[in-house]
Amino acid sequence: MTTTLDFAALWPFWPTLLAGLWTTITLTAAATAGGVLLGVLGAALRSGKTGIASRLWGAYVELIRNTPFVVQLFFIVFGLPSIGLRLTAGEAALLAMLINLGAYSTEIIRAGIQAAPKGQWEAARVLGLNKVQTFARVILPPALRRVYPALVSQCIIVMLGSSVVSQVSYEELTFSASLIQSRTFLSFEVYLVTTLLYLALSLAMRQLLLAAGRKWLKGEGA
Repeated sequence: MTTTLDFAALWPFWPTLLAGLWTTITLTAAATAGGVLLGVLGAALRSGKTGIASRLWGAYVELIRNTPFVVQLFFIVFGLPSIGLRLTAGEAALLAMLINLGAYSTEIIRAGIQAAPKGQWEAARVLGLNKVQTFARVILPPALRRVYPALVSQCIIVMLGSSVVSQVSYEELTFSASLIQSRTFLSFEVYLVTTLLYLALSLAMRQLLLAAGRKWLKGEGA
């Protein structure tokens, strides 16, 4: 039995596939920016004195890190409407990715902050910097340099996890691939091309983020 591959039959569907790819890119960009900012805020709270805000953030981190992303997404899409909060598929996808990356990046960045020598805090205090200035100017930049490769990897993991949002009919790359497959029945060809697109996106995203880190963090290790 021989199988003939027909990649040419996919050509008319390239606009659909590229539209899905673009949606994945824009969703990932928004989730990455928001999730890392959320992680910085969470790391600041978790690295300070233990208080109710720190405990609540810690509970959020443990909840997200110990539950599947798909369950988090389904809770937002199907659970929140029962208390009157309805979101579009795109809004739900972005929110799910934001809170997921925010939890993981909190712990990654906190690890970098905890590795800061105590002398840095003391030196900043001697210079008359307040806690916010010390954190933003003295502690956070080297902490980000220490953990930046791990943070980049986590952002890529979240991007790859965005394929799950196709389950709530958000028209990103995986949704587009499934739609094309249902019309052409060319499963091997469609999903091979989709795999290669995700691979290219992952490699490009890693290089872009690492280059940005070298420029903005000015760290040799980024």
